[in-house]
Amino acid sequence: MKLTPVMEKFVVHWGEMGARWGVNRSVAQIHALLYLSPAPLTADEIAETLSIARSNVSTSLRELQGWGLAQIAHVLGDRRDHFETRKDVWELVTTIIEERKKRELDPTIALLRQCVREAEDDPNTTRDVKGRLEQMLASVELMSGWYAELRTLPRQTLLRMMKLGAKVARFVSGGS
Repeated sequence: MKLTPVMEKFVVHWGEMGARWGVNRSVAQIHALLYLSPAPLTADEIAETLSIARSNVSTSLRELQGWGLAQIAHVLGDRRDHFETRKDVWELVTTIIEERKKRELDPTIALLRQCVREAEDDPNTTRDVKGRLEQMLASVELMSGWYAELRTLPRQTLLRMMKLGAKVARFVSGGS
């Protein structure tokens, strides 16, 4: 696959953004390439296009599959695995948010619940520390619950809410 200058700019930038989000640069670049590609690509095609080692491509593809961001696509007459990603931006963002919630928010809630339970039985943990842990737990659980409610809304409803932006806040606060 030959990248145009615009495609190359996007792939490079997506890799830089991935690094800022804690994702390996190659993983993010491969995801960007799959997103732009009109057809599924083999690992060899990805390695050649991005000039990265085939072993790095294999590892990165496994990571993308683990995140639900790359899938194997079979091509008639070709026994090699081809890879693709969803082209729907909303589905990609939803998948990323859901995976980050599972990997980051859910374990944090579990840990905070454990800390709050243990702090109650620990005479050396001050009331102030217990209160901070309880506040943190309540806030993170509130965010998680809010996210769970948002997930149940139809896409069009969420998009309308997002487009309303600050108008929603003014409505909720009584128009002030």
